[in-house]
Amino acid sequence: MWGIWLIIAGFSFIIEMLTVGFLVFWFGIGALITMLVSFITDNLLIQTAVFIISSTLFILCTKPLLKRYVDKETIPTNVDSLIGKKGIVTKEINTTLSQGLVKINGDTWSAKTEDENETIEKGTEVEILKIDGVKVVVRKVPKLVTNSKVI
Repeated sequence: MWGIWLIIAGFSFIIEMLTVGFLVFWFGIGALITMLVSFITDNLLIQTAVFIISSTLFILCTKPLLKRYVDKETIPTNVDSLIGKKGIVTKEINTTLSQGLVKINGDTWSAKTEDENETIEKGTEVEILKIDGVKVVVRKVPKLVTNSKVI
């Protein structure tokens, strides 16, 4: 009977390699432990109980450890690098009538304003605050005023 438990363990490890949940791995470990127990007893009921209990205990005991040590922060992507950058409005941003467009680093993005009642005219420089789905959320970049001249 030990050969069947070894096959179950092998299939569990193969399935684990194809998935990312880190769950089936513990069934493979449970099957290996049960394989060792099968050298001691031929009772299938005892072997099945050892498999179920050991697999369940491994899953329950390692889940809190996995949550503690696995970093669940969002991995930044290229889109996240847009946050804080400046762009130019190429189509008026008016969230009540239509969506606007902003050119950022040569790419054109659909845009909306941080304040839904605000309208930003074409040619205005904006700053990207966040990404909301496929749109960038922007606000006007304040212009500096010195000696009554706009810079």
